[in-house]
Amino acid sequence: MSEISSEQPSSRLLSLDFFRGLTMFLLVAEGTGLWWTLVQDPIRGTFLEHFFMQFEHYPWHGLRFWDLIQPFFMFIVGVAMPFSYCNRISKGESTGTITRHIIQRSFILLAFGVGLHCGYNKKLVWELWNVLSQLSVTIPIAYFLMKYPARIQLAVSLFLLLITDLLYRNFSIEGYNHPWVIDKNFGSWMDMVLMGKINNGGGWVAINCIPTAAHTIWGVLAGQVLISDGMRISKFKTLMIAGLVAIAIGYGLDWSGITPIIKRIATASFVFASGGWALVGLALSFWLIDIKGYKKWIFVFTVVGTNSIFIYVFFQTVGGQWLNGFISIFTKGLIGWIGVSEFVLNVFTSLAILAVEWGLCFWLYKRKIFFRI
Repeated sequence: MSEISSEQPSSRLLSLDFFRGLTMFLLVAEGTGLWWTLVQDPIRGTFLEHFFMQFEHYPWHGLRFWDLIQPFFMFIVGVAMPFSYCNRISKGESTGTITRHIIQRSFILLAFGVGLHCGYNKKLVWELWNVLSQLSVTIPIAYFLMKYPARIQLAVSLFLLLITDLLYRNFSIEGYNHPWVIDKNFGSWMDMVLMGKINNGGGWVAINCIPTAAHTIWGVLAGQVLISDGMRISKFKTLMIAGLVAIAIGYGLDWSGITPIIKRIATASFVFASGGWALVGLALSFWLIDIKGYKKWIFVFTVVGTNSIFIYVFFQTVGGQWLNGFISIFTKGLIGWIGVSEFVLNVFTSLAILAVEWGLCFWLYKRKIFFRI
């Protein structure tokens, strides 16, 4: 990380810390293998399987809860940007200094994103499919638009969706001219151009950073609403209405057959639907925490939210490649002799890993150490 702060960031919005923390908590739980375990026997075939399947990505055309996590993450980054900008300006930083920081941050995120793929593959690779690589593009787009009126920011976000949609529909190179077919679309062709490979079987495409820039832009717009003068209840209504409209557009495009909801290529219908859920999620968090004042119970999530990038990189590297296996030695060794089922053992191990990683965030939080880039 490029900077370690010894003080807790000021001017924080508790609902934003909660929303970010909840998103990261769910991601950390996924990194422990918990969601995968909870759809295995004896859960498989029961009604609980259908519930826990919501914590897996939809294979192609469709939408599950887990498909919203990356949009939430990218949206939350946008929400925080107006607060961070105002905070830096109040400390006397110039716009030029902030701009250089944003550019530097984007390069660091790109390096982290590529580095994680190298770790996954256990060799040097050039792959751009994860959220950090995507953020390295969406953050500067949202930042440079932030100084313009809301209508301009919104118009640009819609233009990015429109131009991407048209490219998918009208791309004519043979083999990549099927807009909604996995590995046979414009996004896959762009992957061949950018990386010389496609995400074979997965369908993910790097060019998603263009349409999903709308998530970060909409996050900035939401942040500007929250930081503005005005009644809190009016801000809640604005965010809620905007979210419901976006959800209606997204599902409407899908149900009408105009554009299918496909996360893996970030179709316009997916961006609208997931962006709408992000706005609704933020609005409900703001209403519950900042308006109604229900704050005590959010601590378990805000601890994770205040070090979000750190814990994401940690569980993707040290966690996945060492800690998970190390902890399983002790959990399986200590309770395996009881004779519990493999399912119970795996759930217990995942929860133990989750507790350790949360404890690490808590340790950093208590010492007011916050990693930033």
